[in-house]
Amino acid sequence: MGKIERGDIDVDIAARQRQVVGNGPRIAPIPQDQFVGEPLQVCIDIRESIGVTDHSFIPEYMRTLGKHPKLLRRQMETGMTIFTGTIPPRERELAILRIGWLMRAPYEWGEHVDISKRYGVTAEEVERATHGSSAPGWSEHDRAIIAAVEELIGDQAIAEETWNTLARTWNEQQLIEFPTIVGQYVATAYVQNTLRMRLASDNPGLSFR
Repeated sequence: MGKIERGDIDVDIAARQRQVVGNGPRIAPIPQDQFVGEPLQVCIDIRESIGVTDHSFIPEYMRTLGKHPKLLRRQMETGMTIFTGTIPPRERELAILRIGWLMRAPYEWGEHVDISKRYGVTAEEVERATHGSSAPGWSEHDRAIIAAVEELIGDQAIAEETWNTLARTWNEQQLIEFPTIVGQYVATAYVQNTLRMRLASDNPGLSFR
């Protein structure tokens, strides 16, 4: 069994952000005015499928993955499937927050603090996500969501007690979808951390609450 982090983890936010984003991206994004052809069309297709119609600015992350168009399409399609999936958005975002924190991922954490608040996650719950499933204040179901993330990252499997708690609320499709969400966002954090994705001006990274 791996180490399952159920509570606080020691994160020196300033040091982590210097490590991951401080020296600039390892691979430069395609300039906006040169982002054309298949990569642009992939982004347009995916963005419009979730209701985004302004394509005058494509985020740097997409323009970086645009250097690998096939991978960009597959990742965006999986992300879209998750984003429009069967798990309620607030619950999905609670899971992604805990993933982003455990992965010490400045880009992912900051982006999803903003996204999570659009779906009803409170600032208090954002802070609680940094303290994990052992923190007081979670409902039984929300605690199980956070615990399941911790178990999947720490032990690569969801424990029986946690599974049974989730299964009292979620249907089979949602139970299948959940580990896919965790895998998708762990992989995304790997890419963003490794490529040193630059933070947008409205994303302060790990300090965001």
